[in-house]
Amino acid sequence: MNLFRALLTVSGFTLLSRVTGLARETLIARAFGASQYTDAFYVAFRIPNLLRRISAEGAFSQAFVPILAEFKNQQGHDATRALVDATSTVLAWVLAILSVLGIVGASFVVTVVASGLKSDGQAYQLAVTMTRIMFPYIVFISLTSLASGVLNTYKQFSLPAFAPVLLNVSFIVAAVAFAPRMHQPVFALAWAVIVGGVLQFLVQLPGLKRIDMMPRIHLNPLKALAHRGVKRVLAKMVPAMFAVSVAQISLIINTNIASRLGPGAVSWINYADRLMEFPTALLGVALGTILLPSLSKAHVDADPHEYSALLDWGLRVTFLLAAPSAIALFFFAEPLTATLFDYGKFDANSVIMTGRALAAYGVGLIGLILIKILAPGFYARQDIKTPVKIGVGVLIATQISNYIFVPIFSHAGLTLSVGLGACMNALLLFIGLRRRGIYMPSAGWSTFFVQLIGACLVLAGAMHWCSISYDWIGLRHEPLARILLLGSCLVLFATLYFGMLWLMGFKYGYFKRRTK
Repeated sequence: MNLFRALLTVSGFTLLSRVTGLARETLIARAFGASQYTDAFYVAFRIPNLLRRISAEGAFSQAFVPILAEFKNQQGHDATRALVDATSTVLAWVLAILSVLGIVGASFVVTVVASGLKSDGQAYQLAVTMTRIMFPYIVFISLTSLASGVLNTYKQFSLPAFAPVLLNVSFIVAAVAFAPRMHQPVFALAWAVIVGGVLQFLVQLPGLKRIDMMPRIHLNPLKALAHRGVKRVLAKMVPAMFAVSVAQISLIINTNIASRLGPGAVSWINYADRLMEFPTALLGVALGTILLPSLSKAHVDADPHEYSALLDWGLRVTFLLAAPSAIALFFFAEPLTATLFDYGKFDANSVIMTGRALAAYGVGLIGLILIKILAPGFYARQDIKTPVKIGVGVLIATQISNYIFVPIFSHAGLTLSVGLGACMNALLLFIGLRRRGIYMPSAGWSTFFVQLIGACLVLAGAMHWCSISYDWIGLRHEPLARILLLGSCLVLFATLYFGMLWLMGFKYGYFKRRTK
């Protein structure tokens, strides 16, 4: 398998997902701005999203994919299919029960996550109602995560990467066609989450059918629970859930703090999140997706050289593409925010506030992406405990940072703390891999960093000049001119960056790596 081609495939579909995601956020910003309605929606949506990351997409994938790869490579098709059936049965039953509990206890959950909303009775009630509507989303998105894990293990990356596009399409249709017709327009967004979750699962079924891995959910979860593979997955999931929970606990605390910083703070951070997730998804998620199955196979094959070489390739690709992205978020935050969101009810103040949160994310973007590469280095070896220990320390450090930075930078202090915590997390993961001899850097890193720093300095200067030389907010009334200007700037930046690397002798051929 050509890793770079697989990366381009996943990144291409992920780019489509992020572009449609930006379109959805632009429509939401235009229709609702940064208000009590968007605060209520983003709080409500964050709750099932957090549970999804804890119970399924994060912890589940980390525990399930390495064991699935082991079954596939060592025990054959029938044993692998039995593992998929038993796992899907347990997952579906547990999350269905969790959904019922979430619907019943929605008011308690909203109070825990965003107690600041209680000062605004309407926003609080909206958040509770939308939480009840959206809670079943975790069932469908968790089954989607299972399907994605199976397809990725079989080196079929297209459908899992395309699936998130359907959630964004659901949002866009709801915002355009249904929201204006509803008594409470923001409820259309909540129903769009459920529709999007169902569509993301259904679109992957043809791929599962082609490899004869269509999951069969049985009526007896206890029998499925007795499967030895499921027991191993659950044993790995417990520490994995704790590892993922550490990051999500930090996110809950940050949401709670943001809800106390006044109307709009939760939304400003959410809009910054959407832009920050553009490079983290295109690079971090895409690289993690293609590396985890290959690392798992290298571990099963007892090939430490291949294991280290895969990590080395992933780290170089990350630095090559994440460094200019981080510079863009830091130096070009306001132009990006203004061009994408500054329409309708999204005013100049929201542009400035969202831009500050985005610039703070730029400080830690490389760390946020590196985690997606370094953590699979442990997960593929079925070592979940090490990332857990690191995560606990990072959680404590992040919250200490909040006490320092929030009084100074307000809501932007929250995103700065997250970014710095991610850098600390990545550094500790790297040290752990090196001390255990799991990762041995190949030759040429010093030259690579010199070339990278030189190109980044030129890029930073160009971005800063373009940012201060034009009135990006003032161009609100000339949206087409602003979009064309942004596009021209991005083309210029890409040409400068990769051109400078080429002039300094950078070898792009290294990244055309193949794996077994």
